[in-house]
Amino acid sequence: MTTEKKFIVAIDQGTTSSRTIIFNHAGENVASGQLEHEQIFPHAGWVEHSPAEIWDNVRQTVGIALADAQINRHEVAAVGITNQRETTIIWDKNTGEAVYNAIVWQDTRSQDLVDRLAADGGPDRFRPIVGETLSTYASITKIMWILENVEGVRERAEAGDLLFGNPDTWLLWNMTGGVKGGVHVTDVTNASRTMLMDLKTLEWREDICEIAGIPMSMLPEIKSSSEVYGYGRKEGLLIDTPIAGILGDQQAATFGQACFQPGMAKNTYGTGCFMLMNTGTEPQMSENGLITTVCYRIGDQAPVYALEGSIAVTGSLIQWLRDNLEIVPTSPDVEALAASVDSNGGVYFVPAFSGLFAPHWRGDARGAIVGMTRYNTKAHIARAALEATAFQTREVLDAMEADSGVKLEELRVDGGMTANNLLMQFQADVLDTRVVLPEVAETTALGAAYAAGIAVGFWEGEQDVIDNWNEAKRWTPEMDAAERERLVRQWKKAVTKTLDWVDEDTAI
Repeated sequence: MTTEKKFIVAIDQGTTSSRTIIFNHAGENVASGQLEHEQIFPHAGWVEHSPAEIWDNVRQTVGIALADAQINRHEVAAVGITNQRETTIIWDKNTGEAVYNAIVWQDTRSQDLVDRLAADGGPDRFRPIVGETLSTYASITKIMWILENVEGVRERAEAGDLLFGNPDTWLLWNMTGGVKGGVHVTDVTNASRTMLMDLKTLEWREDICEIAGIPMSMLPEIKSSSEVYGYGRKEGLLIDTPIAGILGDQQAATFGQACFQPGMAKNTYGTGCFMLMNTGTEPQMSENGLITTVCYRIGDQAPVYALEGSIAVTGSLIQWLRDNLEIVPTSPDVEALAASVDSNGGVYFVPAFSGLFAPHWRGDARGAIVGMTRYNTKAHIARAALEATAFQTREVLDAMEADSGVKLEELRVDGGMTANNLLMQFQADVLDTRVVLPEVAETTALGAAYAAGIAVGFWEGEQDVIDNWNEAKRWTPEMDAAERERLVRQWKKAVTKTLDWVDEDTAI
C-alpha cells in the first residue's frame, strides 16, 4: 500500500537561521523547525558562517519539523530549497570539508578585487552580460578571495578537487550523498547572482571565469528552478524523497507572492530588504542602479526575469540597536519606543554599515545619524531607524518605476518586519502606494515549496499559487504629499553625508 503524498518540505537557509517548513496542498504552514547559526566577524566588514554548522542545523530542523507535524518522509512529495544568495562556499569533493568559512553576501573584504576587475572597463564591464555592476555583493570576488588568500586552495581547485556553490548547492550536494555521489547543481536564480552566468544563454561565461581566475571545474551545473535534481540519501532524513525546487530567497518570495505578471512587485523585509519586479521573459537592463536577475524558470519553460533593488541593512539595523546600543531589550520593542514620539524629530539614520547597495552602489559609504539636536532622545533614533527601511525602499521603487515605465499600484510585502504596523503604515505613506500582506507570511519558504511541488505534479502550476494566495492586511497612504516630499528630500540629503567616507588608509 502506497502512502498518500500530502506535504511538501521547504528548507529555507537564511542569513541568520535555517528553517524547515512543511506545507500542505493549500499552501498552509503545517509545522516548522528553526535554528540560528553563529555570525562570525573576524574583522570589520567581514561576515562569515560555518558551512558545517549550517548543514548540521538543516538536518536538525528537518527532524524537528517532521516530528512537529507527526509525519514521516513517506508522506512528503518533494523538497524545495531556498537560500541566502551570493554567500560563497568552496569545499573538497573528496572529503566534503569546506576549505574556508562561507563568505556571506554582506561581506566587503573583496573591495580591492572589485577595483582590480573594474580597472579594465569600469565597474559596468560585465553588466550587459550578467545584469549587475561590480561590487562586493556578488559571488565572483568572494570566490577569487578564497582562491587567492587561503593557502593551497588554488592548486586544489586547478586539480579539480574543489567545488563552489551557494548554500543551495552545498545543501543539495550533502543531501544527495555528498562524497558518495552528491549532485553538484544550482538553479538559474542563484547562478544569476554570481556574476559568472550569461543572463540570456543561462550558461557560465568562460571568458569571465578566465578573467577572474576561477576554474570552470568548480562550478555547479545550472538547472531550472523546478525539476527533480536528485533524491535524498540517509544523511538528510529524507531518503528517496525528490529534491525538486531551488530558488534564491528573494526570487522564492516573489514566486510565493504570486507575482507572475510583468509589473507586479514584492518587498521582503529581513536582514536586508529586497524588492523585485517581474519584467517578463526578456531581461531588462537597468539605467538606474538596479540588478537584472532571473526571477524563476519552471522546467523547460522560458525563463522569467526581474529587476531587483537590494538594500543591505534593514532588520539588522534593529538588531544593532538591540545588541550594540542596547536601546531596546528585544527587536519588537522598537515599535513602541518609536511610536512614543510623533515624528523623527529631524533625525535621519542612513545604515550604510557595509556601504550602500541599490540604487547607489557605493562601497565607500558608512553609516551616519544626522540632524540631531539636544531635543532628540533614543525614541527619535529608534523611529529614524525604522523609517530608514521605508526611505531606502522608496529610493529603490523610484529607480524601478524609472526603468520599467510602470507606476506601481500595489506592493506585496513579507518578512519579519511586516509585523511592525508603524513601519508598514509609514512605508505606504512614503511610497504613496498600497502595501499588502498575505495570509502566509513565510512566502520565501512557500515559494520554494511551490517550485518543488510543481515539478512533481503536487501542484499543477502557477494558477494554483495564485488561487492559494490570500490577503491578510493592507495599509493605504495617509500622508500629505508636501510632507512626503519634504521627508524624502531630507533623506536624500542625509544619504550624501555617508559618501566618500572610506579612504585608502581607512581600515574598515
